[in-house]
Amino acid sequence: MNPRLSLLNPYPFEKLNALLGSVTANRELEPILLSLGEPKHEAAPFLLDSYADRESLRRGLAAYPPTKGLPELRDAIAAFVNRRFRLDAAPIDPETQVLPVNGTREALFAIAQAVIDPARDTTTLMPNPFYQIYEGAALLAGSTPVFVPCPAENAFKPDFSVITDDEWQRCAALYLCSPGNPTGAVMTTEEFRYVIDKADEHDFVVISDECYSELYAGEPPPGLLETACAMGRHDYRRCVAFNSLSKRSNLPGLRSGYACGDAAVIEQFLLYRTYHGSAMSVHNQLLSTMAWQDEAHVVANRRLYRQKYDAVADILVNTWPMEIPEAGFYLWPETPVDDETFTQRLMAAQNIKVVPGSYLARDRDGANPGANRVRMALVATLDECVEAAGRLKTFIESAQYRQ
Repeated sequence: MNPRLSLLNPYPFEKLNALLGSVTANRELEPILLSLGEPKHEAAPFLLDSYADRESLRRGLAAYPPTKGLPELRDAIAAFVNRRFRLDAAPIDPETQVLPVNGTREALFAIAQAVIDPARDTTTLMPNPFYQIYEGAALLAGSTPVFVPCPAENAFKPDFSVITDDEWQRCAALYLCSPGNPTGAVMTTEEFRYVIDKADEHDFVVISDECYSELYAGEPPPGLLETACAMGRHDYRRCVAFNSLSKRSNLPGLRSGYACGDAAVIEQFLLYRTYHGSAMSVHNQLLSTMAWQDEAHVVANRRLYRQKYDAVADILVNTWPMEIPEAGFYLWPETPVDDETFTQRLMAAQNIKVVPGSYLARDRDGANPGANRVRMALVATLDECVEAAGRLKTFIESAQYRQ
């Protein structure tokens, strides 16, 4: 067996199930799951109709799918990226700078295997708290994960001041997540510029996870490629951005996304994926093409998440005030007791499942930036989110968390 498998940590939901295994939930209340970031909004009807189209299905099942992706899908992705991230000065080339992937999860893992040299003693930097795929990808690529804290005093964005010269020097890859999971924090163009300059200085690849980029409140969040273009970096060297239809279009089961950027990296990533056998089914590619081309359903989706944020905040404002993030669909509040105890007692009293923040982060310098916080995903219906907020208000006001 690959000895590196023993380095992998339990997934947060495995730890959560163990934590709650001995907890008896309040059976007088229907369960509300705020733990898993799985979109529950209905997919747009035109996309469902497309998936059920007999001709699309016939075409999809009649041939092996191209790993590089259908030309029409690559065109649709490039058009979306160019439009959304204002790449007028250097439009993305769908032939050389776009690669469809089976959702960002598998691609964010696979990119590390392609860009990290396992023969070198390297580091892979990632935000802390973070999406655990980054850590596993680094470990199985033979690189040492280095966790960059995202504390409240830094607006929940990576504090790169703690990174040592040696950690920068050995860096092979840097993962970013903006808007952030679980914090919803949005990096600025200046912060993107900083890591691009660091990539030039130390010769590493910047991997930008942007799967929450379309769930925002005000102005669209900037992205890695947008910043590179504004810098005059028109080859997008050392920059690869990832995005998905899971959150944008409420299609988590479709497993469809993209990698986009540096043509030299995309070329090698395609080579890796050709052997990896990760081509997206043709009928999924056809549906994905339609999804990337339409914005109306994305606007409606974004509006519904903001309605839920507003409703929950209004209910909890005087009882458990919390910061509403710029983007995403998570809440990241502080807990009045430690996060594991809070999670257990909330389940017992109110039958609401959340994730302890410490499960989504790692210790660095004796501190865990997720400690005494919980992640709550507002993916349930508006009515369920309102019901959850009411129960949370009761929970806090009655001090059930102390019992």
